[in-house]
Amino acid sequence: MKLPGQDAIARQADEHLVTHRVKLPRKLVEHPIRQVGKRLSLALVVLLATAFIVYADADGYNDNSDGSVDLLDAFYYATVTLSTTGYGDITPVSDAARLTNIFVITPLRVMFLIILVGTTLEALTERTRDEWRLNRWRSTLRDHTVVVGFGTKGRSAIQTVCATGLRKEQVVVVDPSGKAIEAATAHGYAGVVGDATRSDVLNRAEVYRAKQIIIATQRDDTAVLVTLTARQLNRGAKIVVAVREEENAPLLKQSGADAVITSASAAGRLLGLSVLSPAAGMVMEDLISQGSGLDLIERPVIKAEVGRNPRETDDLVVSVVRGHRVLGYDDPAVGGLELTDRLITIVRATPATHVAPDARPLPRD
Repeated sequence: MKLPGQDAIARQADEHLVTHRVKLPRKLVEHPIRQVGKRLSLALVVLLATAFIVYADADGYNDNSDGSVDLLDAFYYATVTLSTTGYGDITPVSDAARLTNIFVITPLRVMFLIILVGTTLEALTERTRDEWRLNRWRSTLRDHTVVVGFGTKGRSAIQTVCATGLRKEQVVVVDPSGKAIEAATAHGYAGVVGDATRSDVLNRAEVYRAKQIIIATQRDDTAVLVTLTARQLNRGAKIVVAVREEENAPLLKQSGADAVITSASAAGRLLGLSVLSPAAGMVMEDLISQGSGLDLIERPVIKAEVGRNPRETDDLVVSVVRGHRVLGYDDPAVGGLELTDRLITIVRATPATHVAPDARPLPRD
């Protein structure tokens, strides 16, 4: 595989620098510009109403300059009154005008101030609330899952790990596309906009405290650089990477990946199997579809199964995980099951079925 030089990639990243930021999921609200537009429109309505109220009772007001109040004077009076400037050059002199100022103009003035000042206060409050949520999120985030790339592979991976019982608050998505991060936050996941080959972007995702990292980028060379950066920041996390070409898998293993999934080869094998045996292809497709039909899960051995042969368990056992080895169900080395073993089994998917997460990452070769 031909990888571009690190210097060239660094220069390209500088040329196409994306402002990276953390975005937390939130409830859908109206666009801020639309909110401000509505408030300004309401303020304009209040101003117009005040001006016409004054103009309707123009005889009750006195203008120090010429003694009469026309339409322009009414708008001028409404402006300086609602803004609490109050120059005093136009004043209500009749009892009716003064009562109107007390019971109508003053409430309109208060409403006008609430509309304008409230917009500023809400913006400041929103910013403070976002900062508080972000700081609280950073302080509580531990042993989470970082997913690099929110394309088809990334979304499917998130759906699978969340089906095991992982909470959405424990998933952080990293993607250079702002639209992809908006889609992720709409689904309830935290997101970071930025290039995951940069260590500062991964640090914003708290990758150094992550338990597992899923890398599902569009390019294999990008996956290699992200794997190198992630492994440098977190030596203990389990890193699983998806690549297109099988020849790139050994390079990713050397870069620090615990497991490498070749998407093109896997799809090709499923296509070939479906041609040779459509029924077998349907079964395989059912197995890889999480939460429906048949599921492939990993679970610990229970006490009642200790000493038994894998075939003697209630579930259909495919493999036995013993220590750092994965043994076939018919491997003579398995013998009797041990309490520390874990079983890879095929079960009927139900709402209560969960994949038991592997707490012990397998060593890298």
